Amino acid sequence: MAQNTTIVHVGLVLDLEILAGKRSHASISMAHDDFYASHPSYKTRLLIHSRDSKQNIIHAASAALDLLKNFQAQVILGPLTSPQAVFITDLGNETQVPIVSFSVTSPSISPENTPYFVRTTVNDSSQVGAISSLVKSFGWREVVLVYENTEYGSGVIPYLVDAFQGIDARVPYRSLISPSVNDDQLNEELYKLMTMQTRVFVVHMRSSLASRLFLKAKEIGMMEEGYVWIMTDGIGNMIDSLDPRSIDAMQGAVAVRSYMPRSQTIANFTTRWKARFRLENPSSEPADPSVFELWAYDTVWALAMATEKAGVSNSSFRKLPRAGDDNSTDLGNLGISQNGPELLEALLSTRFRGLSGEFRLVNGQQQSSGFEIVNVIGKGARWIAFWTPKFGISKQLTSASPANLKTIIWPGDTITVSKGWEIPTNGKRLKIGVPVKNGFNEFVKVVHDNTTNRSTVTGYCIDVFDAIMQSLPYAVPYDYLPYEIPGKNYTDLVYQVFLQKYDAVVGDVTIISHRSNYVDFTLPYTESGVSMIALVKENKRRNMWIFLKPLTTNLWLGTLSFFFFTGCIVWLIEHRINPEFRGPPSQQLGIIFYFAFSTLVFAHRERLQSNLSRVVVVIWVFVVWILTSSYTASLTSMLTVQQLQPTVTDLTEILKNGEHIGYQDGSFVVDILKRVGFKDHQMMNYSTREEYKEALIKGSANGGVAAIFDEIPYLKLFFSKYCTDFTMVGKTYKTDGFGFAFPLGSPLSRDVSRAILSVTESDMMVAIERKMVWRQDKLPK
Repeated sequence: MAQNTTIVHVGLVLDLEILAGKRSHASISMAHDDFYASHPSYKTRLLIHSRDSKQNIIHAASAALDLLKNFQAQVILGPLTSPQAVFITDLGNETQVPIVSFSVTSPSISPENTPYFVRTTVNDSSQVGAISSLVKSFGWREVVLVYENTEYGSGVIPYLVDAFQGIDARVPYRSLISPSVNDDQLNEELYKLMTMQTRVFVVHMRSSLASRLFLKAKEIGMMEEGYVWIMTDGIGNMIDSLDPRSIDAMQGAVAVRSYMPRSQTIANFTTRWKARFRLENPSSEPADPSVFELWAYDTVWALAMATEKAGVSNSSFRKLPRAGDDNSTDLGNLGISQNGPELLEALLSTRFRGLSGEFRLVNGQQQSSGFEIVNVIGKGARWIAFWTPKFGISKQLTSASPANLKTIIWPGDTITVSKGWEIPTNGKRLKIGVPVKNGFNEFVKVVHDNTTNRSTVTGYCIDVFDAIMQSLPYAVPYDYLPYEIPGKNYTDLVYQVFLQKYDAVVGDVTIISHRSNYVDFTLPYTESGVSMIALVKENKRRNMWIFLKPLTTNLWLGTLSFFFFTGCIVWLIEHRINPEFRGPPSQQLGIIFYFAFSTLVFAHRERLQSNLSRVVVVIWVFVVWILTSSYTASLTSMLTVQQLQPTVTDLTEILKNGEHIGYQDGSFVVDILKRVGFKDHQMMNYSTREEYKEALIKGSANGGVAAIFDEIPYLKLFFSKYCTDFTMVGKTYKTDGFGFAFPLGSPLSRDVSRAILSVTESDMMVAIERKMVWRQDKLPK
């Protein structure tokens, strides 16, 4: 020791009765000896006074008061836990004594709120990015948080929830475990978790409580295939120091832990640290030091450097005048450290390369260089990947290289990635709401048996849903529960899912935007669109004079004129040289008309002798051939093809004429009609196909409607029964079709959507459609 060395008193508050406290004490005493052996010329020297907090908040506070009052400690190292640190940090602020902790990680205790608190470990909130990235990489949408009911346990929870919301993952349940929980209470909570659908659990608690949790989880079967357990770094950093029985219970779990560089320096430290631990604890055989022991070691070095830099010359406290009789208490007698501000500033500006990496405090706390993601396999942790804020999950710590990461072996000794949820076999059956309606029962039909007081649900939508659920790779038990819709508004039925009265809704429920605010819809399983049907006008062309319709009046007159004109031309050419064109005037007039008309069927018998007349006849025969062909085609079309002429053509025409329009009772299409401009008195609601037909036949002037406006699936069903006197008119308004509704964030909706694609592309869908009375080819063209 150098001459004129100034002794700086430092308090150390640890739980010396537990393994974590003993391990930390070995690191601190070893760091103290190593530092001054390497820096013999320093003019200051730390004198560390240890106190046992006995795992008790009051004992920790009492120990801190004793160190401040009796030793005038300029710095207090510790404590180990966040609950103990709450009161001690307040003491530090009051006395301006830096409280330096290498193990208190809870964000609830922050240097921002307590400026004399210095965190030489990483904040728990820095790991939430690694955990959320892991959840996101496997596509899990729901996570259950399991954490101890302490300051340490709850501090990081808001940060985790925010991180999961950022990746569109929900936290449906939070499981709080008391540190003093007994085995029966622990079993009860785990059994509750078993009955839930979510199979991804994030565990945040101290390693001692985590060991008990996983032992019970394995005992009741929650460490089997399909389960996912993710542990925060509070457990991950301590895996290698856990007993073999605890590690065996954690097999398949994944953990996040602070990155600790591997080097020969660390290897040498490990050997010497184990020797020091055995020296202080002869009856215990230590595991390798964790990152907490490295942080404790680096903290002592940083504090020794800061003390020298601050030039501490004495360890006195300055008394302050206080009102009343506050001086009668220990708190009133403490005073304020004269070296506190300088020591704090020196410590915050200290930089060096320590065992745990770069020692650099930002805003009063150590910054993380990155995290490791490890898999508990065999006797310890197996490295999987790195995570850094810059590169995310990668193979390299300093670059983005996501490929070729090690395969994770999950609980149950499988490499198959869990889908993150399943219907528990001992859980409740899904409650599926179905609408009760009067018309269009081909989609959903509910028949109630008063004798058995049970309802039977059938229909196209039910058949599709049953086929889809049967195609899932796992069993999903469910029951159909009829729902009488108030006002026949399907949005109210959908909202029941949001209110958690139903687990899903199945029926002819259309996917529309405002309903998606309350539920997650699957992909549609029917054709989409809204259109209009109208009555066809009576065909008045079919009468006894229809044979005159193919040609216009002018064309008929022109044709007759050319008949006479052609006969006259041929007669003028032939009567001088051809005896067949001679005779009395009446005979010659008859020849003129007969010859021209006989060319229609090429039945003329008169022989032509002049080439000129032959040219005239050839031209005329060609004209007659074209004329007869066109006439025949037009007449055939009129006689064989139905001429469809709807009474209206589009919504604008109905609106302009002030006529009525019909729609299905309870349908959302009424909102479309209102947007177009229809008033309430112009719109009439109906429930069945028969009502549709009757209203269309009556017409708007006789208490009916000019057209029916509805979704295409319902219109197809109408045309399957009434296809001769009605037709589809106007444009088709785009909608998303029928879908199944599930709660927001439900993982089941994704699996059902995939199954819909599989079913609709297979013959199964054709078989289901055959059970319906309508098909695509029934729709009028």
